[in-house]
Amino acid sequence: MVRRESGQRLETTATGARQNGGAPDSIALSSLLAYAGPAALFDGAGHVLAQNHHAHSLVELMAHPDAVSLRAALQSALDTAMPIMRSARGLDDSGVSSFDLTLLPSADHRVVLVLARDTSLDTSLRSALAESRARFKDFVDLSSDFAWETGLDGRLVFVSPGGALGRSARDLVGTNPLDLIDPGGRTDAGTLFATRQRRRDVELWARDNRGRRVRLLASATPILAADNTWLGTRGICRDITEQHVKDVALRRAQERDRVRSHVVRTFRDQVDVETMLTVAAGALAHGVGATTCQILRRSTESTAILPPQDPAGTPELVLGGRYGPDLGPPPPAALARAMHGGDETMRFQFWETRTETHAILAIGTSHRQAPNGAVVLWRPAERGAWTADDRLLILDVAGQVGIANEQIARYETVRDQSRTDPLTGLLNRRGFMLDVERRLRRLAHSERPAALLYIDLDNFKPVNDRYGHARGDQVLILMAEILSTRTRPTDLIARLGGDEFAVWLEDADAEGSRLKADNLLSGSALLRTLSADTAAPLSMSIGIAVTSGARPETVESLCDRADAAMYRAKQTGKSRHFLAAPPPDTPPDTPPGGPPDAPPTGGSASEPTHHGIAGSSEG
Repeated sequence: MVRRESGQRLETTATGARQNGGAPDSIALSSLLAYAGPAALFDGAGHVLAQNHHAHSLVELMAHPDAVSLRAALQSALDTAMPIMRSARGLDDSGVSSFDLTLLPSADHRVVLVLARDTSLDTSLRSALAESRARFKDFVDLSSDFAWETGLDGRLVFVSPGGALGRSARDLVGTNPLDLIDPGGRTDAGTLFATRQRRRDVELWARDNRGRRVRLLASATPILAADNTWLGTRGICRDITEQHVKDVALRRAQERDRVRSHVVRTFRDQVDVETMLTVAAGALAHGVGATTCQILRRSTESTAILPPQDPAGTPELVLGGRYGPDLGPPPPAALARAMHGGDETMRFQFWETRTETHAILAIGTSHRQAPNGAVVLWRPAERGAWTADDRLLILDVAGQVGIANEQIARYETVRDQSRTDPLTGLLNRRGFMLDVERRLRRLAHSERPAALLYIDLDNFKPVNDRYGHARGDQVLILMAEILSTRTRPTDLIARLGGDEFAVWLEDADAEGSRLKADNLLSGSALLRTLSADTAAPLSMSIGIAVTSGARPETVESLCDRADAAMYRAKQTGKSRHFLAAPPPDTPPDTPPGGPPDAPPTGGSASEPTHHGIAGSSEG
């Protein structure tokens, strides 16, 4: 039988009707038509007697072989004459369906009206919510080490079950979160735990339950009421201590590589030795926060700023390059310890000390285990002690400086060989003139005086003629010794060729250069034993030319004046000195040797100045 009423369709089955002795109860049929969801009439065995057009899923569910418990519930409802509530899930063409079932027995205990409410959507939403919550929890666990929430009073009202920083969640709830933070970072952390706006990736230093420092990466968001009233803060924290340590180490390694590369490029590209080491000193000073850095190197000349340490055999050192203010030479103990404080496998060690104003550190440099210099740094005392990372960078640069110092020493050795007279070991003419030019340029920046002495041996030719060149070489070598022992390390001495010599006197005015010339003439007495004839003994004639930065002149002009004065000394009796007139247009500070007819300086016309008569003085 099929009836249409109010747009509803009722379906009955002949089999079900025959089995139950006739048509379904009219009240049950009316209920089927009135119910908007799935509805059907079943007998106690689970056979469908009638259904509305929504009931296909319900009928299939009841007929499923696994629906034994549902069919048993039908019979139970008939037996007890009591409604029964059940939940059930089934599979249809649209997927999994969920129902809440109400089983209503008829008054004559013959049929059961089953009304179903489709809960598939609600069940899916609940499942999705549960899954979402589980997923969110997994994400939180994966992205953070703990989650937290603070209330209006700023105290913790929630901490994830696993606790935080070695403390349990129970111990942390109700406490001030700032108690977890390292004292130095509590100001920034206070704004995070009470933030009024979203904050991401804030790094903080905290302390765990053992007092160890822990680096945290935190994010937080405010909890707001419907009216935007602040209720607290919710956030997560992740322990990034290990990553932070790695990042810091990587940055430090990159900084060391940058400084080392800069130093290597400087050594490769710079030609000037002083500029090369000065740039390296500046790069190292910036890298470790030093105010002054000195790079010392082995001296190939007698101009060392530090004497050798005899017990350890430290080489003489000169200042190769400096960055920052001049704080004077390092303590001698610094170099003795830095360059000779180690054992055979680690020859060089760091030396350090602290003063009221600076922390000082020194390390020796070497090439193939041979000491060739040192690196010394001064840093403000308030910066604290030198760190292990500072030492690594300094050690790296010191290794490069050791190689550079060796290259510089080899260059200077080759240069000196090209500038040195092979017989006497003094500068040759080329080397001497280059150095004099350099010193004249330096004088141009000051008003200090200097003097050039031209020296020619008297009566030298008869020695070669009578005794040969071997005896003449003895004279020249002895002459070099006399000049070297009676001049200062800052002076220059050269053999210009043959029996001609020259001396540059640093910071010498007319009076000082005269005294020095007297001293040299006195020393020439040592030459007499090598003379060819006692009537014509070996001696020297000296021409003096004084110059000053106040009135610069060329090296040619200076040499011409000294050479002319030397010949004047020879012409007026030999074994004496003569002071040249100042260069043209230069007002004289002291009178020259006198007018052409006047006696030479240091004696009179009737009593010429000989080396054994003139007064001498070390100058």
